[in-house]
Amino acid sequence: MKFIRLCIFISLCLPLAILADTYPTKPIKLIVPWAPGGATDQIGRMLGQALGKSMGTTVIVDNRAGAGGTIGTQAFVKEKPDGYTLLLATSSTNAAGPHLYSKLGFDPINDFTHVVLICSIPNVMVVPTKSSWFTLKDIIADSLKHPGQYSYGSAGVGGSQHLAGAEFKTVTHIDINHVPYKGSGPAAQDLIAGHLDMMIDTGSLGSIKAGLLRPIAVASDRRLIALPNTPTFKESGVNMTASAWYGLMLPAKTPLEIVEKLNNEINSILQKQEIKLKFEEMGAEIIGGTSSEFSKFARTEIVRYEKIVRESGAPSE
Repeated sequence: MKFIRLCIFISLCLPLAILADTYPTKPIKLIVPWAPGGATDQIGRMLGQALGKSMGTTVIVDNRAGAGGTIGTQAFVKEKPDGYTLLLATSSTNAAGPHLYSKLGFDPINDFTHVVLICSIPNVMVVPTKSSWFTLKDIIADSLKHPGQYSYGSAGVGGSQHLAGAEFKTVTHIDINHVPYKGSGPAAQDLIAGHLDMMIDTGSLGSIKAGLLRPIAVASDRRLIALPNTPTFKESGVNMTASAWYGLMLPAKTPLEIVEKLNNEINSILQKQEIKLKFEEMGAEIIGGTSSEFSKFARTEIVRYEKIVRESGAPSE
């Protein structure tokens, strides 16, 4: 009887062991639910390239933008849980989304297998270099004098830029117009071109360094290493902080062996010096950790964002 039980145990475990040893055997798709050019896309392409190299395969970045990241996420949860479709989830889709959309199209916890929390990035208020604004006080004073005449862009309803802009309006009592896009990349392009007046963005450091955008203030508790001369919102007299987090997910019911393998790979990648420097250049704070830690964090964030969305004044759809 003991021998039979041992044989059954081995027969059950062996396929999983083989799966972990052979995975992956074909290209992996990484769904980025935002348009090319923004912070989410930059992170996705950077990690996709590194992950493909470390695992000996190709990671194909699939941008599926729209509706604050929900369109791409809805498509993702319908994929097979075989480890060959990943999602670069964000605080916008999996924490703010449930409080912004009455028909979200997915369960923000139960439709996902959490792999690893990658990083967080604080928002930065930016304006075109030709703007006459140099401080938050300039923006506030001008907006109070001319209510409804200025606009701010975002990656879409529910994105970190949208929520940060809505909170900025609430805290400062100004009237500025929200213009949603299908990603922060297109929004930043219009900002650079002068079609928008401002943006509180997470992925503008490249444009700042290129002299295309001017940083006004950082929505974090301390100044960014990449922008040492740019004050925080609090230093500028506005009591608010705003940031976005990014994490890797798999569909629900993905085998644990695949989850653990990807978690180990990503954690190793995050410790590489060249990757650390790239994240630092983006103003990002690397996090990493276990899949269970990410799962617990995601659950608490859904609760935390209920208050953020409510107090920001962002409308529900």
